[in-house]
Amino acid sequence: MEKKTRLEHEDGRLQQHLVLLSAVVLGFVIMDPFKMSPVGEHDFTPVKHDIAPYDQVMANWPHDNLSRLGLGNLEHVDQVFGPESLEFDPLGNGPYSGLADGRIVKWSGEDRGWETFALVSQKWSKKVCATGKDSTTYKQWKNEEICGRPLGLRFDKSTGNLYIADAYHGLMMVGPDGGLAQPLTTQIDGKRILFANDLDIHTNGSIYFTDTSMKYNRVDHFFIMLEGESTGRLLRYDPPTKSTHVVLDGLAFPNGVQLSKDQSFLLYTETTNCRLMKLWIEGEKKGKIELVANLPGFPDNIRINEKGQFWVAIDCCRTKAQEVLINNPWMRSVYFRLPFRMQHLARAMGMKMYSVISLFDDKGQILDVLDDKQGVVMKLVSEVREAKGMLWIGTVAHNHIATLPYP
Repeated sequence: MEKKTRLEHEDGRLQQHLVLLSAVVLGFVIMDPFKMSPVGEHDFTPVKHDIAPYDQVMANWPHDNLSRLGLGNLEHVDQVFGPESLEFDPLGNGPYSGLADGRIVKWSGEDRGWETFALVSQKWSKKVCATGKDSTTYKQWKNEEICGRPLGLRFDKSTGNLYIADAYHGLMMVGPDGGLAQPLTTQIDGKRILFANDLDIHTNGSIYFTDTSMKYNRVDHFFIMLEGESTGRLLRYDPPTKSTHVVLDGLAFPNGVQLSKDQSFLLYTETTNCRLMKLWIEGEKKGKIELVANLPGFPDNIRINEKGQFWVAIDCCRTKAQEVLINNPWMRSVYFRLPFRMQHLARAMGMKMYSVISLFDDKGQILDVLDDKQGVVMKLVSEVREAKGMLWIGTVAHNHIATLPYP
């Protein structure tokens, strides 16, 4: 009996030691004193964010069983590097695109190929910035702010001026002949525009554009989603007064922006919350915000076609494991402080990204869905533009564009 009591006492002490050891290990992971985790160098403070339930969204989302996007054509492989946005000038020439090496280039036909049309940084140099295929990898990150990273592009059809949302240099403009782009606005209320992302131009000349985060820049954009922080803004620049105004704030990774055909509303994407939103800017509903659609993945740019319908580029798809982390910020705080590389942690959550593009009408009804589940054309998509009987598809991550005859 005495021996049994002693063994039970020793077992109890062992359990206490194991609990204490587990607490110490957990505390060590949470504190991450040696900055060994992917978030070790950041003030990583996860919060719960506003996202529709996974099962609800996936149950109602139409799928492309033929993976039609995968039937697209790879174009200009290793000639363009991270072509996020594709634009045509008022004469129909192009496309033009902003690249990861800081240039804006123009397609000038088979004889001349891709030509440099504009730069966004006075500090740009071929030696530092023109790193070719490496410009879409981590090797370019240290030089991105020096070289610039042009993202959203829009031509003013009346003047031929090209407006640019550069991730580091704010809202910019260059004339029809190209050259060095000039900054229009780089700050608001004395605070820097940290991450200009996309834009659209109103017929009255005002420019609506997104500032994705006031905490993280483009290189660290993944942490915006991991943390769930919502310091992003929709801004408006008014050329006559050269003033910049906050239209909306408190947004979770505001990304693409597109005015409607009649300019009564604009659509914008919130990447972290996986949704497409509408802001009324004219009429009885002026100032009202509406949910247009909850999406199966992480949306990027929006572009309108001649019918007034909207193409949305989506990096798909969310997973059930992500759902657990999204709803439990403390679990994110622990999980992403584990001393493993980010891609391994992401893979453990079942993340295997592929491209989806979706067409919506102005009421938010889904008109078409095309995907590329096998990543034949591209694994990550940034923008879809419908022009000249084709879909022109850009990507911030790969070194090519894709085209697909449509409809």
